[in-house]
Amino acid sequence: MPHSYTNLLYHFVLATKDRLPLINSEIRPRLYDYLGGTARGLDGTALEIGGIEDHVHLLAKLRQDIAVAEFLKKLKSNSSGWMRRTLRKDFGWQRGFGGFTVSESQVERVRRYIRNQAEHHRRVSFEEEFKALLRAHLIDYEEDYLWR
Repeated sequence: MPHSYTNLLYHFVLATKDRLPLINSEIRPRLYDYLGGTARGLDGTALEIGGIEDHVHLLAKLRQDIAVAEFLKKLKSNSSGWMRRTLRKDFGWQRGFGGFTVSESQVERVRRYIRNQAEHHRRVSFEEEFKALLRAHLIDYEEDYLWR
């Protein structure tokens, strides 16, 4: 087959450094626009972006020729540099990330989940949410090392 045909969908979770509440309602739309533009610049597609003050969820479609780690390294580096230059000198992302594959049949469900982050976090903390995502995707973790 001379061409590659893929549909690589990922749900990413990025936390602010030390999970500080650095993404206020004024900054949020500009940051989300920047993240979407950066994803496009990396030949990806941001399908949905949402979150609250201390973390961002991104549903993205990636090309087959970029590794997930490379995509996120560039996305985080570019966006944190831009944030520090333009909106918040103290901005940074936490070192790691959450990355979960998404089936095409679940895209709308994940989009709704990301859109409703503010409502969701009235009931569930970020820590509880992230551990639930890890369990749902059968990812083992050690509580002692999860937030370091």
